[in-house]
Amino acid sequence: MEVDVSQADKVHDLTAEEVAAGIEQGKYLLIDVREPNEVAAEAYPNALVLPLSTFNPDEIPDPQGKTVVFACRSGKRSVTASLAAQAAGKPYDSHLAGGMLGWKAAGLPSKTGG
Repeated sequence: MEVDVSQADKVHDLTAEEVAAGIEQGKYLLIDVREPNEVAAEAYPNALVLPLSTFNPDEIPDPQGKTVVFACRSGKRSVTASLAAQAAGKPYDSHLAGGMLGWKAAGLPSKTGG
């Protein structure tokens, strides 16, 4: 998947705390773009998994008024997914800065088994 990462300024960084609160408040739809083996080892609670290796922005379900937030391990692939979605005409410009590493550093819960 080719995207211009120099356009990363078109992606809004959200902290793990902001994302967790937004999910709890029903404001965010979290999309995990990590691969199945990563998700099987450790997953975000309440995230939809759409691996970047097979990512198709058209497979993102209607967020029904929620803000779509992409997430990965460290925050790099989530920027790529956001840029790819924008290139496909989707208004999805938010990602979890720091990814799962930041999520865990903030003391937020994860689950095993995807």
